[in-house]
Amino acid sequence: MSLNNIRFTKYLIADFYKKSLIESNHEESLISLNKETVTWKFLGENRKNILIIVNYPKVAYVPDAQLSFLTKLLTACELNLGDVALINFNTYPNLNFNDVVSFFKSKIVFLFGVGPETLGMPILFPHFQIQTFNNCTYLFTHVLEEIETDKLLKSKFWICLKNIFNL
Repeated sequence: MSLNNIRFTKYLIADFYKKSLIESNHEESLISLNKETVTWKFLGENRKNILIIVNYPKVAYVPDAQLSFLTKLLTACELNLGDVALINFNTYPNLNFNDVVSFFKSKIVFLFGVGPETLGMPILFPHFQIQTFNNCTYLFTHVLEEIETDKLLKSKFWICLKNIFNL
């Protein structure tokens, strides 16, 4: 990556300019860049600091069929919904990975159909590549319904789960 292609998130820019930033394109106006307080809505209790991020526009968290499949996956890993926090990216379209990982004190993050670039991560990695970054393990993969119905995707995902949880 060259220096000409570095992308800064709005939160990183806010950290550069702690008090304020002047917008010069329009009228001279002051733009406050203070981070908003977010009330996180999530499913689970986050007992083991495992974050699951999905993206479903028509439901609060995840459709029933996918929740059932996810519960089976967790059970196979000797976990349950109480061990994780599941959030729907659709509820937080401006979600920043630093904010959410920090809030949930995440050690493991599963990205189901939500790419690292969508979260403003400074690194990119493909599906099924276990990626460690800032003391957190990330796994980016397909949406739950694709994993459930495709044997190859399911086997790739299971291999990753075995590596992450030492099964």
